[in-house]
Amino acid sequence: MASGSFIAYYRVSTERQGRSGLGLEAQQESVRSYLNGGNWRLVSEVIEVESGKRSDRPKLAEALRLCRLHGATLIIAKLDRLARNVAFVSSLMESGVEFTAVDFPQANRLTVHILAAVAEHEAKMISERTKAALQAAKARGKVLGGYRGVNPDEAARNASASIRQASAKARAADLAPVITQLQADGVSTLGAIAKALTERGIPTARGEANWSPMQVSRVLSMI
Repeated sequence: MASGSFIAYYRVSTERQGRSGLGLEAQQESVRSYLNGGNWRLVSEVIEVESGKRSDRPKLAEALRLCRLHGATLIIAKLDRLARNVAFVSSLMESGVEFTAVDFPQANRLTVHILAAVAEHEAKMISERTKAALQAAKARGKVLGGYRGVNPDEAARNASASIRQASAKARAADLAPVITQLQADGVSTLGAIAKALTERGIPTARGEANWSPMQVSRVLSMI
């Protein structure tokens, strides 16, 4: 029985199919039937219309952004429609978003890891070839690196701070379209924006339900 928040992602192959709904209704019915019953919330449904000539997936990026904003799970109707799509697999892997495929709910991210194994293997082979080339250069007497006078503890602290900053900036980027729309609608003060984000059920970076004006100010400073 399903529970939690979900963002549905549907894909149709041509603009004509997108207009006619050909294949779309079947995907929607499959997702809604799967979610029937339980304590769940379908936050949004995102439809990708592909031409076959484009490799980018803007609507997938939007769906993943919504999942991160709402702490939701991405749900798709059929895994086989997307599992062989490199753009989908790589985007999902990098997003950190959990997902469920109606036709294979046991799959989740484990299957995506398996599907990405070939690409990871190739990356490993490239890395090993690079290391071998560096070792060969070192053997010829070329200086490749060395101590730079950086304290290990300080380096670790700097790395941790950089990770936190990158995470905060990524969160701000996800929130930017929402806040921009609120401002365009006349919601301009920090308190009003905080209230609007809370009412929309978008959690803070720490997973809190209620936003404060200070938290909104920090996000705005990074947008």
